[in-house]
Amino acid sequence: MSGLARFSFNQATAKHWPLAEVVAGCVDAGVPGVGLWREPVQEYGLARAAKLVRDAGLSVTSLCRGGFFTTDGWRDENRRAIEEAATLGTSVLVLVSGGLPAGSRDLDGARRMVADAVADLAPEAAAAGVTLAIEPLHPMFCSDRCVVATLGQALDIAERFDPGTVGVVVDTYHLWWDDAVYHQIDRAGSRIAAFQVADWITPLPEGVLLGRGLPGDGCVDLRRFRQAVDAAGYHGPIEVEVFNAEVWARPGPEILAAAIAAHRDHVL
Repeated sequence: MSGLARFSFNQATAKHWPLAEVVAGCVDAGVPGVGLWREPVQEYGLARAAKLVRDAGLSVTSLCRGGFFTTDGWRDENRRAIEEAATLGTSVLVLVSGGLPAGSRDLDGARRMVADAVADLAPEAAAAGVTLAIEPLHPMFCSDRCVVATLGQALDIAERFDPGTVGVVVDTYHLWWDDAVYHQIDRAGSRIAAFQVADWITPLPEGVLLGRGLPGDGCVDLRRFRQAVDAAGYHGPIEVEVFNAEVWARPGPEILAAAIAAHRDHVL
């Protein structure tokens, strides 16, 4: 199929579709890559999942997620995540930094914790051939999920390291609102490790975590984002990653077909 050379289907877009069926569906549709999540991979079995995607000829474009550096036990958990990414054959481990520590109001201190944690993990990631990809999330998630809220903040951390070791994620759902985002994409250049697309639905459904729409269902100029990352030198996979209960209620093959059509019509 034309237009699929860079397309990747993030399995979160079809949350209830079993991993083996996701892989088979992507192969049948001519999709070259998948973005995976640690929990369903662990449920399926890491070695078994790695063999599944490898035998199917699919590339794993990212593994989500590491991070949550402001919580106890982050170091061991992230070391495991690096190992899992390497086993799956992906060079991109998406990091969601974590929110404020319990009872804290020290936002600057929390961001320093994130930078220190990335520095701690960078040598192990480099040795494993895995890029730590810092994903900024929309500011509404700052208190509980991600104190890194802009692409500029993510780059302030990433630029301390080699681009192959620490990069950034450009996610349209989280960054579309920022009037500096296109300047920051240009600044990011070779540090763009992943590009994820989803639309912003108006009004948001109840529960903002599930407010992502398929490309074309909302108000984001997704093609402008794609053109901007292209101009910055990123020509890697484009993952469609959507969290939406109404989308999840549809059959997996139908979701995949809709994501492919949306990618062609609103991203390319």
